[in-house]
Amino acid sequence: MGQYTQEGGITCWRKLCPLAEGIGYGGQLILLYSCMTYIIILSWALLYLVFSFSSQLPWANCNNYWNTDDCVDFSAKNYTFHWTNRTNSASAATEFWQRRVLSISGGIEEVGSIRWEVLLCLIVMWIICYFCIWKGVKSTGKVVYFTATFPYVMLLILLIRGLSLPGALQGVVFYLLPDPSRLMDPQVWMEAGAQIFFSYSVGVGCLTVLGSYNKQNNNCYKDCLYLSLLNSGTSIVAGFAVFSVLGFMAHEQSVPIAEVAESGPGLAFIAYPQAVAMMPLPQLWSICFFVMLILLGLDTQFVAMEVVVTSIIDMFPRVMRKAGRRERFLLLFCLTCFFSQLVMVTEGGMYVFQMFDYYACNGACILFLCVFETLALGWVFGAERLCGIIKDMTGERVNPFFKICWLYLTPLVSLGSFICSLVEYQPLTFNRWYVYPSWAYVLGWVLALSSILLVPGWTLYKLSTGTGTLRQRFNDLCQSVLDNSLTQKRETELQNMRAEVLQPLTLH
Repeated sequence: MGQYTQEGGITCWRKLCPLAEGIGYGGQLILLYSCMTYIIILSWALLYLVFSFSSQLPWANCNNYWNTDDCVDFSAKNYTFHWTNRTNSASAATEFWQRRVLSISGGIEEVGSIRWEVLLCLIVMWIICYFCIWKGVKSTGKVVYFTATFPYVMLLILLIRGLSLPGALQGVVFYLLPDPSRLMDPQVWMEAGAQIFFSYSVGVGCLTVLGSYNKQNNNCYKDCLYLSLLNSGTSIVAGFAVFSVLGFMAHEQSVPIAEVAESGPGLAFIAYPQAVAMMPLPQLWSICFFVMLILLGLDTQFVAMEVVVTSIIDMFPRVMRKAGRRERFLLLFCLTCFFSQLVMVTEGGMYVFQMFDYYACNGACILFLCVFETLALGWVFGAERLCGIIKDMTGERVNPFFKICWLYLTPLVSLGSFICSLVEYQPLTFNRWYVYPSWAYVLGWVLALSSILLVPGWTLYKLSTGTGTLRQRFNDLCQSVLDNSLTQKRETELQNMRAEVLQPLTLH
């Protein structure tokens, strides 16, 4: 719908259905949290990339000052004996991650000092992000041609290398043949659904905002098809690259692959670096991996920042579209996020980072927004009206299946997944042993509810400040300001306001 209204995020919802304006605010808040957490991962990746140029990878052995007596060197011939005969053993990659990079403290209540190397990497990443998007999609679109395509070269190289390793077949089989008992676990399906929402940036306004830069008659059918195929295809290919390496690790350690497979930061900063250290020419493969990780992460960070900035600019076009206003606002946005996340680069920062990731950017928050988005779009704004707009844009009639999805299937699936996420909720722990204090859980739920409560809260605010009876206020807020086609005057105004935009930004 963004390309039809030529405005994205909050403004788009305001024009489509004023009653649902709070949905836009909730989505933008989740994106703001994502900007603060995702760039921390990029900072860690940049630090690992710098270490990859060492004559010997620092996570490849236990001969460093940060290692303990329980460290296990997998490059040694007798590592299997040491690994199986120590209850508190930790790999060299694990100790490098926890004791060298993070210097992790005993808990969130022990903030400790700032990790200056990570802080420096964080500053570098913010500078890169700022200058890549400071001119809007005019500059971001050019950068994305490199950041979105070069990782595929790196992925292909890592895939070929991974499949050529001994034990790769074991990892591929583990990847392709799921455990039937796990398929009966509703938690698995809930997490898979949440991952799909994250992968496609559904529910937070990314596609709406980026679509607003397209021409009105752009073929959204074709774009959606290509986006789905490219996104899912990339995930499948990446799975082969990752699990072939994990199969190699399991083969070298003579352990089941389930014991070496990790998720989240553990996969990127422990499991994969450890596997790379066991290969010939480890520096080369480490550089390839972290370059790919940084470029892929930059794409995501660019989009999140662009969506938030564009949404704010569209809310105040007369003020924000003046020369130099976007650059100054983006600088203020970057500085605010940077100073707000300084606690995440301390010795206790990993606990704060995990809390933001688990609560503020939780899949349940997005699922909640998606329930109300589909209800507002399909039932309040109207599925028939939406079909008419798409026909006006593309000249093609909408398949009736999409109406079924808008009206019934998507709301029910989103609601069911949201309810399951609440039923299956488990309090956050770190490494399965550290239990957060009570005040941290309260803070976590405040972060989660900050985006969720914006939807009913804003609705109550609009209803209470309106005029007329409650029924009249509700009906007025359900009336869209959009006609079935854009007038020539509106098209000319939008072209003048966005004359600097030369090409749309493609989301990868």
